[in-house]
Amino acid sequence: MKKRRLKKTVLIIPVVIIIIIILTIIGINYYKKINSYPYKLEKIGYSKDEITILTKLKDRQIDNILKRKYNIVIPRLVKQKYFIFDNLDRYLAYYKDHEKEKKDVIVSKVNVNRDRDYYTKTKEADTNLNYGILVNKYYYLPKDYAPDDLQKVSVLYSYGEQQLRKEALNQFINMFNAAKEEDITIIINSSYRTYQYQADLWESYSSAHGSKWADSYAARAGYSEHQTGLAMDVTTYGVKGQEGFEKTKAYEWMINHSYEYGFILRYPKGKEDTTGYSYESWHFRYVGVDLAKKIHDSNLTFDEYYAYYMK
Repeated sequence: MKKRRLKKTVLIIPVVIIIIIILTIIGINYYKKINSYPYKLEKIGYSKDEITILTKLKDRQIDNILKRKYNIVIPRLVKQKYFIFDNLDRYLAYYKDHEKEKKDVIVSKVNVNRDRDYYTKTKEADTNLNYGILVNKYYYLPKDYAPDDLQKVSVLYSYGEQQLRKEALNQFINMFNAAKEEDITIIINSSYRTYQYQADLWESYSSAHGSKWADSYAARAGYSEHQTGLAMDVTTYGVKGQEGFEKTKAYEWMINHSYEYGFILRYPKGKEDTTGYSYESWHFRYVGVDLAKKIHDSNLTFDEYYAYYMK
């Protein structure tokens, strides 16, 4: 009898051990499940498709979402190409008053601060970015800012007395020569402007047409790209008024080739609500050859590219 009991005991022990192991595995898996992001998101109310979108975020970002109530808009915003998580609350706030706008438009507008009034919550422009510096209605330059490498532009390439930063001028000359080979002439008719010059220009526009009109056509002092020494307004022979430049072969050439020399069209057509300015076919900005190609290939405005890739 003792031998039989011993045999049964010997057989039972492995079974018990196996059961314990199985229960332990089940317990561990259950613990992992209830503490997993998919499970927690599902408990809040998110669907499998929405969870797939949200779990692509970083852990700290998912933790942030888990502290909120279920919101059908969040996954729709997250899946937008240029979604920036730090802007989530601003996206949601903007959406409340603009529910009919497409989600990608909401993301784009908030990224470039268009959920805020112009010239509010402004910041000083980051001069450490050198040619990649962003100056617009939310990023300003100090009153005493002036580049230390400004150079005079020869009358061969400009009307009046013009100045550009050294590299921008050298690249413009290279571009000028390349265009000339195709019998196209590009002329600079406005470039570097001091803070005071811009102040006087904006005031003259405001006095003549009102501040709203002035803001759509000119920057306020400190908020003008021209103060960087990297922006220029161009024209060509025979053009009457700046608007006429768009109808020239010089404009077409610039659109197709300027980025190869580090220049971008700064205020494109159809992007007025993004850039804060009316379309200007004549206004080009030097950002450097590498960056210009990236912006050109992205099909974004500089404001949008900066917010997503450079900020």
